[in-house]
Amino acid sequence: MSHLERTTSIESERTVLVGVYVSAPVNPTNPLAELAGLATTAGTHVVAELVQHRHEPDQRTYIGRGKLQELLSVVDHYCADVVMFDNDLSPAQIRNLEHELDCKVLDRSEVILDIFAARAQTYEARLAVELAQLEYSLPRLKRMWTHLSRLKMGIGMRGPGEKQLEVDRRLVEKRIHDLKQELLIIHRRRERQVAARHEQRTVSLVGYTNAGKSTLLNALTQADVLAEDKLFATLDTRTRRWKLPSWGPILISDTVGFIRDLPHHLIASFKATLEETQQADLLLHVADASSPFVENQIKAVNAVLEELGVDVKDTILVLNKLDAVTDHIKRDRLCERYPYAVGVSAKSGYGLEKLAVCTGDALGRNFRDIEVETDCGNGRLLAWLAKNGEVLSKRFGDEQMVIHCRMPPAMLGRIDPDEATVREYGGGEKQPVASPSDSMPSPVTETT
Repeated sequence: MSHLERTTSIESERTVLVGVYVSAPVNPTNPLAELAGLATTAGTHVVAELVQHRHEPDQRTYIGRGKLQELLSVVDHYCADVVMFDNDLSPAQIRNLEHELDCKVLDRSEVILDIFAARAQTYEARLAVELAQLEYSLPRLKRMWTHLSRLKMGIGMRGPGEKQLEVDRRLVEKRIHDLKQELLIIHRRRERQVAARHEQRTVSLVGYTNAGKSTLLNALTQADVLAEDKLFATLDTRTRRWKLPSWGPILISDTVGFIRDLPHHLIASFKATLEETQQADLLLHVADASSPFVENQIKAVNAVLEELGVDVKDTILVLNKLDAVTDHIKRDRLCERYPYAVGVSAKSGYGLEKLAVCTGDALGRNFRDIEVETDCGNGRLLAWLAKNGEVLSKRFGDEQMVIHCRMPPAMLGRIDPDEATVREYGGGEKQPVASPSDSMPSPVTETT
């Protein structure tokens, strides 16, 4: 009996993993380790693995004829239901493989999409996943209707006489258009929500999936967000207040984790969800220091950030799970390779105080050192300065007080000149108010 009929869940299915590598794989000793993690997260049972090294993929089946026969033997031996490729396959290649193997064939992108679909909780996330799935499946509709005639109907026979494949394609295209419109509305709403927080400094957690971002958010803010030892446990942005020492409350957001070769249409679909990252004042790039492939994971995240256009933002590299690195040589090598990184353990609390100090320093890097002179009874302005900046000292006279503080340039324009005099610290005359573009932050360098 054929296994080609697709289901909404792949739970309990027996799966064979296949990886075809033209160049050296990320993990030479166990190249299918990450795909095995994806398969486990998706709920399948991995029964066998097959790896092939080729100069170039086979155009018809991606793997060679001899390897295809070996794969067919493995599938028959284990009565496998699914074959998962650690590669992106063309629609024709999937169709040919399913015909030869008589079982379901999934490529890497489809597995990731399935996991996203299973874990999407909010309305926005479900829309984004549906859009990504439809854009992925649109060029692959043909393989679902191979039993239908390929002959086109003649003039006057469109409409009721149109073949099912074309009807489905038109319905999918209309649904894609509708989803894009809905997500555009959500995106604009999210932009307004994020813009409304312009008076508060914002930090965004980014990083490879399962690097410990949600656990770190819980440790820093005493929040109670879901944190699981699984890939893509977080698909929706969570924003919490984080009180930095000698600074005050800021907003910190947890975002969806990245992964190597993340499907491009998936990134586009989650554009609204990643709005927090694009608008953040500072990025905390969380990496799993205990992973043997931490350097490759850091490069993969940097590639996604570059695709999103946020790679120029101020970034602090956070090496999480440092307590799990028992090899002192490896730990020293990481510290030498990433000298600007902050080592922490979200689970034990190690290094969190240093991370808070570094975050405060990075956020205040482009602050202006100013003096504000106003009436002694102007407590409202004093409270506003303390909330939106860092008050360093206060001097009181008979009627006037002078506050020495550090403020972000964007806030200076909000001080009423009729209410207070603003001047550079140590300056004698009133200085012109700076615009946000007058002082650009310099990024924290990540050594690669």
